[in-house]
Amino acid sequence: MLTRRDLLVNGTAFAAAAPFAAGATEHDPTTLTLQRRVIEVNGKPASVYGVRQGDGYAGLVAEAGGRFRVRLENELSEPSLLHWHGLAPPSQQDGVPGLSGPAVPPGGMADYDFPLAFGGTYFMHSHFGFQEQGLLAAPLIVRDPKRYPDWQEVVVMLADFSFRPPQEIYESLTGQKAAAGSMGGMAGMGSMGGAAHEGMDHAAHGAGMEMSGMGHSDAMKHMPSQDGKPAAPMATHDLNDVAYDAFLANERTLADPQLITVENGGRVLLRVINSACMSAFHADLGELPGMLVAVDGQDVAAVPGSRFPVAAGQRLDILVELPKGARAFPIVFVLEGERKQTGVILAPRGAQVVRVAELAAQPSGALDLSLETQLRASQPLPQRKADRVIPLDLTGDMASYVWSINNAIWTEKTPPIELARGERVELVMTNKTMMSHPMHLHGHRFQVVEIDGRRLSGALRDTALVPPGGRVVVAFDADNPGHWAFHCHLLYHAQAGMFATFRYA
Repeated sequence: MLTRRDLLVNGTAFAAAAPFAAGATEHDPTTLTLQRRVIEVNGKPASVYGVRQGDGYAGLVAEAGGRFRVRLENELSEPSLLHWHGLAPPSQQDGVPGLSGPAVPPGGMADYDFPLAFGGTYFMHSHFGFQEQGLLAAPLIVRDPKRYPDWQEVVVMLADFSFRPPQEIYESLTGQKAAAGSMGGMAGMGSMGGAAHEGMDHAAHGAGMEMSGMGHSDAMKHMPSQDGKPAAPMATHDLNDVAYDAFLANERTLADPQLITVENGGRVLLRVINSACMSAFHADLGELPGMLVAVDGQDVAAVPGSRFPVAAGQRLDILVELPKGARAFPIVFVLEGERKQTGVILAPRGAQVVRVAELAAQPSGALDLSLETQLRASQPLPQRKADRVIPLDLTGDMASYVWSINNAIWTEKTPPIELARGERVELVMTNKTMMSHPMHLHGHRFQVVEIDGRRLSGALRDTALVPPGGRVVVAFDADNPGHWAFHCHLLYHAQAGMFATFRYA
């Protein structure tokens, strides 16, 4: 039964990340089923994936301090596997085919059981091929019962959508044929990870290819410097690789937005999940003042505001107190660098709802780190000198659409970066490209400890944005042994080679 804290929605399976299945005990697993389904986008039917419980709810809710007990059943006609983005499971349960274990075959199942040491806003998504682009993702909320117990939770999950098959999108970007079901940089077991790039001449990467129809600027004018230093930031840089047909908030556009029933004058905990494959947004609360209290599931010292950036793979927890009155309040998400926007509408019962335009009044700016420099972790990592400092140059370019780390395109033959258990590790990420890269580390929380040469006690995260020409240093403790992925969370960048792994026993 839904409580006041649960999201109340008019007839949609995205009402909330659903709690564990009714009647289950703490020892029974919750069954999540991978399915095909049809939704409507821009008035047309679209066949997409889904992660559903038996009652139709997307994803799930668990409680911090409990256990994550899930049975994954694959009703698809193809293999698949889910990654629990932001959680810290044992390595074998992380959901990356080839690193964590094999994909779940059609008709097969897999069981998961591990402790949930901390709460927060997370999500689950496929790490197999391009399935994530087909909306194979769902909310994963780990509630702390002591955290904002009397606030109504509203989960908003963002996505970018195209009627074009993702393999076709990838081929138009790279000029390389993508084998159906290939995993590329996302797992290293498919053709894109090795054969497509093996033997490529790195010196020829700047030669350029035609990519007509893609939403990017002239990359040849913005090549990174070749002197070993980051390229100087320029007035414009490449923002959006792919021209999408729609941007979705809880699988709907602003032509038919989700109306979320809220209390008149109520208090809302807005959980924003950017599950888009290639798109960043500015969350815009309009006239409502908000308080950002967590990023990537981890509490921060509260930051007031009504507009907050969210890169691909990142999450925001925002407290919003609604004024009394029979008014509806749009919450919109404006695409980085453009006017296109999506969103939901918070509406007390009886409120008049006014249509919200699908184009903002003016284009938004590029995401930067101005907010990141303000964030302070509520519970930072213990102060400690780094035992290991690892330089990671983010390399590549739009022209040839080859993306890499330290000028190395990842393949299944690429050796992992070896760590030692118990080490404090710092990753020094320097972006030598003209695109931002949201870099995601599996199985660990890291702390942002330096931005462009300035040390700070920044936010705990699992996905950090590194803008063009920028340098971001994050620290983490090697306290979860195994073989872990580290990659750009832009799907086609990871597929093209911006991927690495860490390993320690």
